[in-house]
Amino acid sequence: MVDDSEQRVILLTGASRGIGHATVRKFSEEKWRVITCSRQAFDPKCPWPGGEDNHVQVDLSNPNNTLEAIEEVKKRLDGKLHALVNNAGISPKGDDGERLDTLGTDLSIWGKVFHVNFFASVILARGLKKELLKAKGAIVNVTSIAGSRVHPFAGAAYATSKAALGALTREMSKDFGPLGVRVNAIAPGYIKTKLTKALREEDEQREKITERTALKKWGVPDDIAGAAVYLASDRASYTTGTTITVDGGYSIT
Repeated sequence: MVDDSEQRVILLTGASRGIGHATVRKFSEEKWRVITCSRQAFDPKCPWPGGEDNHVQVDLSNPNNTLEAIEEVKKRLDGKLHALVNNAGISPKGDDGERLDTLGTDLSIWGKVFHVNFFASVILARGLKKELLKAKGAIVNVTSIAGSRVHPFAGAAYATSKAALGALTREMSKDFGPLGVRVNAIAPGYIKTKLTKALREEDEQREKITERTALKKWGVPDDIAGAAVYLASDRASYTTGTTITVDGGYSIT
């Protein structure tokens, strides 16, 4: 539990667009201080307070750069980190926008995808362990429903990295639990983001997905951001090692 007089601090990766933007807004509305990480420099157009001072530019595909970023994050903390949300993720496509399968994906792409989507989460959690422990904080990993079955929008490297992140969530919950740190995951379904833009522009695919979803609609980034706020808060104080699927009922059919 956190003292109500203490401002909570979250570190969010993949904050430059879509789900990341929505998550920054949601946590800011809850009066959290948000420290963001992304490949891009801070955009002054981003409408949240203290943005540039609370932003760390980092290439999560580079382990050394990620370790350097941890030190930059620590400089911005007062010894405590109440939440780490590992939202960064990449899903490369082929030259013509096609899905990259196991047969044709270059090993260098596999490596880059796993560094961003999987290994960075391990590096950040380990590097900020003391700060999370001191705050009795929470870790939220953003996985994907693509980690449990083949989907047309997700390449093989992306899907397997997200499946691995789901397994990592369970392992981390066991290791961090005795320290008082909770670890959970969110598995988004079909969300209206840049990642799914090409898919939404194909009428047949868009309608097929909409029809299969129990709620008969696509999700929006705020749906994922709301789940992240819940898992990071005291409202989920007895929840760890679990994955919340936010897909409008797509996976039940």
